[in-house]
Amino acid sequence: MRVAARAALSALLAALMVLLLPSAALAAGEAVQGTLQNAGKPLEGVTITVTKAGGGDVGKDETDEKGAFLIELPEPGDYTVTLDEDSLPDGVEIREGRSASVTLPIAPGQQRSVLFPLGEGSRQQQSDLARLPQLALEGLIFGLIIALAAVGLSLIYGTTGLVNFAHGELVTLGALVAYYFNAIAGLHLVPSTILAVLVCAVLGGSQDFALWRPLRRRGTGLIAMLVVTIGLALFARGLFLYLFGGAPRPYRDYQLQAALDIGPVALAPKDAFTMAICLVMLLLVAFALLRTRLGKATRAVADNPALAASSGIDVERVISTVWIAGAALAGLAGILLALGQQASFQLGFQILLLVFAGVTLGGLGTAFGALVGSVAVGVFTQVSTLVIPTELKNAGALAVLILILLFRPQGILGRAERVG
Repeated sequence: MRVAARAALSALLAALMVLLLPSAALAAGEAVQGTLQNAGKPLEGVTITVTKAGGGDVGKDETDEKGAFLIELPEPGDYTVTLDEDSLPDGVEIREGRSASVTLPIAPGQQRSVLFPLGEGSRQQQSDLARLPQLALEGLIFGLIIALAAVGLSLIYGTTGLVNFAHGELVTLGALVAYYFNAIAGLHLVPSTILAVLVCAVLGGSQDFALWRPLRRRGTGLIAMLVVTIGLALFARGLFLYLFGGAPRPYRDYQLQAALDIGPVALAPKDAFTMAICLVMLLLVAFALLRTRLGKATRAVADNPALAASSGIDVERVISTVWIAGAALAGLAGILLALGQQASFQLGFQILLLVFAGVTLGGLGTAFGALVGSVAVGVFTQVSTLVIPTELKNAGALAVLILILLFRPQGILGRAERVG
């Protein structure tokens, strides 16, 4: 056990050394990038020029066979990105009413994507009924991502009783570590994702070993431990802001993709893969909980820790495993979320309330309840924009949570408990 603990701590230190690089190294690499397409086909050989706002050429690039361009910048500041219309193929032009030049601010270390609308605009005003399938699909994808984070949070609560307000920072950690490996270290996003999930898993296990297990052994109350999680979340968020800055950061891979029309909905390839990854991981979690000895032990500990311990189950080992798995799932959720929204220091904090809503709606402490509740929250969050402003969509989801809990206080799959 001591050897395993030392190995976990060593891995944690290595992960922290990766993150605690000098901020100048993390801030390097300002650039503008993008992909030019017309009717879903990439445009090759189109010239893109960048100038410093106020004058002074910075650089230029021609789109490759995939229509992609990338121009590195010397420093942060305001830049103007211009598309040379004379280099466009015959019959292709900037969409009417749009400009061939875009001026935008670039923060330290930021790589911004630039989009030039080409051809005739095909956007038409759709009725609410026509928009419903697309919004439901987007909500399903969002709900599955929330479910990845919520399952880990629910299992941690079920086995320890701890309400972890720092769980959102594990989501952020996954997104930012993947960004570091992908955009700064230069790895492809797939190996970057694997490495980031491993870092989150190691940090989750080490966090339990170094912090939560000693507090449990000393009989620290759950309220006091909840306050610790709030402090830990504030510290981690400030650290992320210091290391990575406040600007959103896109991954280098899979940024601009043409959506495929499938019946009444449009689905980009990266969104399809996001759905597939979420479903596979959630099915693996379900299989592990229902069919493996460790999964059955986890459910036993969640039901009654004292009875599980008296039955010969190593409760601390189960809790450590739950922390490792929960942190890994949260990190993966952050990566998939950042793939569509870009990585930022408060990515996990922004969805934490919805994660708690999914866990509460499904039933506290139940992994399957967290899945059902999260999907319901995700779908309603997106569909509600048909009738309420987009800025209030999270509030609409929480209103539904309140209404359901009024009639079923234990949640959708939670068990009613007798009080007194």
